[in-house]
Amino acid sequence: MFLKTAILMTGLIVVASGAFSQTAQTLTGTIGDTMCGAKHMMANESAEQCTRECVKQGSDYGLVSGDKVYTLKGDAKLLDKFAGQKVMIKGEVSGTTVTVSSIVPAKS
Repeated sequence: MFLKTAILMTGLIVVASGAFSQTAQTLTGTIGDTMCGAKHMMANESAEQCTRECVKQGSDYGLVSGDKVYTLKGDAKLLDKFAGQKVMIKGEVSGTTVTVSSIVPAKS
């Protein structure tokens, strides 16, 4: 009986910890897209225009922060407003996905 209870409690702890895996964070980086990342592929286009064109073609908005690219989920109009710009994003981070709660221009 003790073994069954111990196994059940361990399982509950693992499941509960998984439910809290998202953490609120503030990240700084540049709004781009997940296909291009830090290196925009459209010649003769600004980072802003390349990001917008890639998103129109099905790519997700992304935050390029250092050597990481986070997929951004949230208000597409707000993300589009900051395309190609350096920003500070607050949101829930789960793996490489950020559910955006706010965006402000980053201080240089």
